[in-house]
Amino acid sequence: MADGLDRLWTPHRMTYISGEDRPEGGYERPSGCPFCLAPARPAEESLVVARGGHVFVVLNLYPYNPGHLLVCPYRHVADYTDLDGPETAELASFTQTAMRVVRKVSSAHGFNLGMNQGGVAGAGIAAHLHQHVVPRWGGDANFMPVIGRTKVLPQLLGDTRDLLARAWPA
Repeated sequence: MADGLDRLWTPHRMTYISGEDRPEGGYERPSGCPFCLAPARPAEESLVVARGGHVFVVLNLYPYNPGHLLVCPYRHVADYTDLDGPETAELASFTQTAMRVVRKVSSAHGFNLGMNQGGVAGAGIAAHLHQHVVPRWGGDANFMPVIGRTKVLPQLLGDTRDLLARAWPA
């Protein structure tokens, strides 16, 4: 029976939901970890926005909102307490820079920042620590994600990566 609603299809999400893009053996080993593999790939393919000495910033492949970034240490560690001093400092600094860059290019009204530590806490890739930087705008939690269970993103991920990378300070 028709309900009078139009549907916006987001089939790319099914890969994430079904887990069909998980490497054989999971993410526990660096050889199967997308955060370990990303820095060696071209930026356009990996969606890496910026690189530091200890951490890098990558656009989330399955974003909650446009410009959803992840700040990741190069080292394959699972827990925040496993970071050393320089890694912790650079992760914090890059999180601040990510917020400044996203504000500059898209006028975000606010942010959700966080780390899900462990699978039971919601980490999709629990074996490799990553800090979420999720931009927020007034009204971004409208009927689409709440009722339609669909997130509408106004820009292709590659275009978003290019915009953020160009605005990242040298």
